[in-house]
Amino acid sequence: MRASDRAYAALHADILEWRLSPGDVLAEVEQSARLGVSRTPLREALTRLVADGLATPHTGRGVVVSTVSLTAVADLFDVRLPLECAAARLAAHRGDPAAFSALAGEFGAAARLIDDDGRRPDYYALVARLDDEIDAAARNPYLLRAQRPVRTQLARIRRLARDDTARLLASAREHEQIAVALGRGNADLAEASVRVHLHNSLEHLLAPRAGASTP
Repeated sequence: MRASDRAYAALHADILEWRLSPGDVLAEVEQSARLGVSRTPLREALTRLVADGLATPHTGRGVVVSTVSLTAVADLFDVRLPLECAAARLAAHRGDPAAFSALAGEFGAAARLIDDDGRRPDYYALVARLDDEIDAAARNPYLLRAQRPVRTQLARIRRLARDDTARLLASAREHEQIAVALGRGNADLAEASVRVHLHNSLEHLLAPRAGASTP
């Protein structure tokens, strides 16, 4: 792996997992030493993070981790809704019913992952597997490319709910319903389930944080 790719992957993961918080300065000297790369590949990595919307240039401070504003969250969901609904409808028609039924069963038992703080990463991995299965079933590369930057931001925002057990349990039930609908090949039910999930997710993110940036 190239040094720039290694630096990008490390910083990307740190931002998504909130080990680097909004406003943190990505100083070239410090990050080069921490990641074990020279400043040239680090600059390449920072340029990619800016293109992803995960970092932003800041006058006098170099590059900083970008903020997550309420307006940005709402705008992101405006874009997410039609993309996710389109993907779900395609997946319902083109996907493997058995694969989605198996995922539905895993979501039905996801409470054990959510209730154990140490296993919550396994729950997020399960959500990612459902996303991947939908993407593969939809078989639309243009849709996948449109979703990629949205998914990057969502992976970061999703962590805002990681300490809210009630929301995570509700989310698991919503994902279960999506997987059940896809397993049945029911495009209308799959789209409706996606809409319910996205509505509830957005309400959760916005309601307790009105009038402020997150976090």
